[in-house]
Amino acid sequence: MVTSYKALKEIRQYAEENKVPIMQEEGINFLATFIIKHQVKNILEIGSAIGYSAIMMALCNPDIKVTTIEKDEKRYLEAIKNIKKLELEDRITLIFNDASEVRLEEKFDLIFIDAAKAKNQLFFERFESNLTEHGFILTDNMLFHGLVEKEEKEITSRNVLGIVRKIKKYMTFLNNREDFETTIYRVGDGIAVSKKKQ
Repeated sequence: MVTSYKALKEIRQYAEENKVPIMQEEGINFLATFIIKHQVKNILEIGSAIGYSAIMMALCNPDIKVTTIEKDEKRYLEAIKNIKKLELEDRITLIFNDASEVRLEEKFDLIFIDAAKAKNQLFFERFESNLTEHGFILTDNMLFHGLVEKEEKEITSRNVLGIVRKIKKYMTFLNNREDFETTIYRVGDGIAVSKKKQ
């Protein structure tokens, strides 16, 4: 276990030094607890970055399989390296592509969206048919460093304001879905949990 701990520490350090956004510890802990509680076995992740969250999800249970999609080549190659380092190649499948181009036949207990915030709705709609009957779709970065709850006039950057508006639009989309029930948890950077209504 020492090697796992060391490898994970190195991944976090690399992320910090290279300004790669990875999940905050509080968010990762929430995700891991959720996976264990709901006995999730098959996961699809949109946005691998350097593989940190895919690794953390796989480590929850030796039966878990993760399919993860990343479009940035540098990050994808780093993710491959990290997954090998933790000897998880047989349980984590990496796809190098833009998720909006990917079609999958497989069904997943959990779909985790952690990619371009402006494309959350696109990814939700694209992959919801890949969800098992009792599955969940989780979306990270719903509070965007607390900015989503601020008055728009307080946000000075036009770029940031654009992202905030897109997250709000996505929240409205989730709330208007009559076939899904969504709860937003104030952990990490805000996680939305959407479950199919039975």
